[in-house]
Amino acid sequence: MHGPLSAAWLLVALCAATGAYCLLRMRSGVEEQRRTAGGEALMGFGMALMAVPAAILTPPPWAWLLYGTVFGAAAVRALWAARREAHHLHHLVGTFAMTYMAVAMAVRPATHEHHGTVGAPALTGLLLLYFVGYVLWSGTRLVPAGTVTASGPALPGWGDRPELARACRLSMGIGMLSMLLTM
Repeated sequence: MHGPLSAAWLLVALCAATGAYCLLRMRSGVEEQRRTAGGEALMGFGMALMAVPAAILTPPPWAWLLYGTVFGAAAVRALWAARREAHHLHHLVGTFAMTYMAVAMAVRPATHEHHGTVGAPALTGLLLLYFVGYVLWSGTRLVPAGTVTASGPALPGWGDRPELARACRLSMGIGMLSMLLTM
């Protein structure tokens, strides 16, 4: 990806931290949450790898094709899961966006090695619109509906905190926006 070096490292840190938290969420006692967290961990760590500044590490074209293959397989899995539950459609869009970015980076012309744009501008624009809407929507979901008192029920474990899972998804949405903007 292109962009300022400090912003790229911040994106790497954000995505890696999100992936690590998603791994922690995989310890949940709820089966569906474990599966969702596994897919989100893959996305977080994949985004972190793809966001490493080109000045530090320029992957060969085959590495981008490998990323595209991994995220293409994840997109097929998300499509299969979306048959049962509609919330997997977001995972499908996310994995498709990652596949698109990886393939665009693999086939970019040599003239765009360090400057310029890659990919199809119309598709990039549609993905940007989707993720802007998703970030705004998921940000509003972080606003608490009510207050919690100290005499309330015991707090769930770290892997079962819905507000942290929402913050994780919001972070990945912001990271996806950043990556699409720097293409």
